[in-house]
Amino acid sequence: MKEIDVSVVRKTVARLCIEANTLLPQDLRKALGDAAAAEPSPYGRALLEELVENADLARRTGLSICQDTGMAVVFLTVGQDVRFTGGSLEEAVDAGVADGYREGRLRASVVSDPLLRKNTGDNTPAVVHARIVPGDAVEIEVAPKGFGSENMSALRMLSPSDGVDGVKRFVLETVEAAGPNPCPPVVIGIGLGGTMEKAALLAKRALLRPVGSRSPLPHIATLEQELLDAVNRSGIGPGGLGGRTTALSLQIETYPTHIAGLPVALNMSCHATRHARAVL
Repeated sequence: MKEIDVSVVRKTVARLCIEANTLLPQDLRKALGDAAAAEPSPYGRALLEELVENADLARRTGLSICQDTGMAVVFLTVGQDVRFTGGSLEEAVDAGVADGYREGRLRASVVSDPLLRKNTGDNTPAVVHARIVPGDAVEIEVAPKGFGSENMSALRMLSPSDGVDGVKRFVLETVEAAGPNPCPPVVIGIGLGGTMEKAALLAKRALLRPVGSRSPLPHIATLEQELLDAVNRSGIGPGGLGGRTTALSLQIETYPTHIAGLPVALNMSCHATRHARAVL
């Protein structure tokens, strides 16, 4: 049995909050650069070049990539042979978020009640998703989620008879309705299957995959490419200014589902699809 003091979790979460908000993942930075080189629209190309410059400035200066430093979404993958000591794991995660947002001078964007709207002042609580796996390692991934894109996300409970065409219609309708609001070029995560809440979680997890990666399932990989091509034919383009780079990537995660259902969720993410990871 491996023991991990929750103080280590707290320090790690704090560091990851800062890294995620200031260091754009290299796969995304490369995708933005490649898109800028290939974008035929002069307005779209200029905006993509500015996004690359912004990411590079954030990395050099330690300032946040975006003023919306998001609500902290924390994924914990915990080995079943790990025992946490020294206190509550979830309290340690929240304390780490508070530390990271304070030390990194990151904007506090969380309100304590969805209707009363009083700011908590330290960007807590986090949204924590935990799963238990074999082994004695703990993987922590922090994915701050800004709400310009989160607000454009959607879920629909399709009928099995809607099939793949229904999934395609839902995705394209959601992207077209979002327009420039999620700060394109976007990264799109799609969850297909499970139940209502499982589909939404799958969509969120899909955003953690490397940009441009493809599903190991051939029919899903084909659907990912078809949907990405269709989204980029929408003409929304970078910043909504027109062009062919509306999305940098579209990634689908699937799960078995009920014979009577076809849940599909789309989690929209902006050009700053931020996440940072550590293993304890």
